[in-house]
Parts: sequence; C-alpha cells; structure tokens
Amino acid sequence: MINIDDRQFEEFINQAMDELPRQYIEKLDNVAIIYEDEPTTEQRQKLRLRCDQDLYGLYEGIPLTRRGVGYNLVLPDKITIFKKAILMSAHDLHQVKAQVKHTLWHEIAHYYGLDHARIHYLEQK
Repeated sequence: MINIDDRQFEEFINQAMDELPRQYIEKLDNVAIIYEDEPTTEQRQKLRLRCDQDLYGLYEGIPLTRRGVGYNLVLPDKITIFKKAILMSAHDLHQVKAQVKHTLWHEIAHYYGLDHARIHYLEQK
C-alpha cells in the first residue's frame, strides 16, 4: 500500500478539482468535498457493502435534477473521497492522483443527477 500523509492526499483532491472542466466545478452549489480514511459503518450498511468491497467515493445529498423550488435552508450535500481504498489499490503516486480525479468526477456526476449506467456509458466514450 502506498503511504502518503493527509496534506498530500488533500493536495491531490485540490489538483483534481483544478483539472476537471470548469463549467461543472463552478456550478457546484451547496456541496462539501471532504476525505476520510474509510466509510463509516452506517455508510457501509446503507450501501449494503460486503466486508470485501472497497469504496473510493460517495455522494450524499439531493442531486440537482431532484431539487425543486422548496430547496433551501438545507445542509450541504457531501462528496467523500476515501483515502485508504484508493491507496490500497494504487501502485504509485500517479495512480493515486488518477484514481482521486476519477472518483471525484464520478461523485460530481451523481450531484448532476447521473446514475451509474450513464456514468459508465460516458466513461466509455
């Protein structure tokens, strides 16, 4: 497993944000982007993850496509990037950076209302 400190991992997230298309990043509204070592027990249960399944990222919130006129005074949506799973799957820092960027893009796509089928379709293009 690659070992990097939290500051460097956070920097990889910031770099990924800078590299993603501006038109999508600038329109993020009421979204917190954080990282954690791994998902909580509650997150794993909600997603019905088995103990042998890893999770790189998670979007929790109300996608733009489901926000109506009554959407106000709500807590921010949350995108969490999970450090341990990414570090365990990577062989070098280049792969860590690439996986952070891919995971961030994937979770932002959920914010815009895309489901997994649509995300995977777009990834194939």
